[in-house]
Amino acid sequence: MFMSIKVRYFASLKERLGCSESHLDFAEGLTVQAVWQQLNPDLSLPNNILAAVNMDYVGLDAIVADGDEVAFFPPVTGG
Repeated sequence: MFMSIKVRYFASLKERLGCSESHLDFAEGLTVQAVWQQLNPDLSLPNNILAAVNMDYVGLDAIVADGDEVAFFPPVTGG
């Protein structure tokens, strides 16, 4: 059985990748980090990246499930 998730990129990541979202179909549980690696095999995961699953912050080792929305974005700084 295949699972499908939506992946969104924000701020400088969106500009760097040239897209704001992707979709990924996969056959078994993946971590957030593995999602990045599947979709961006030639680009290592930037340091101190923030990730969310279904709008909740998660660690890169969180497992995604069918229908989840994963988001990657650089840290926000205030001033």
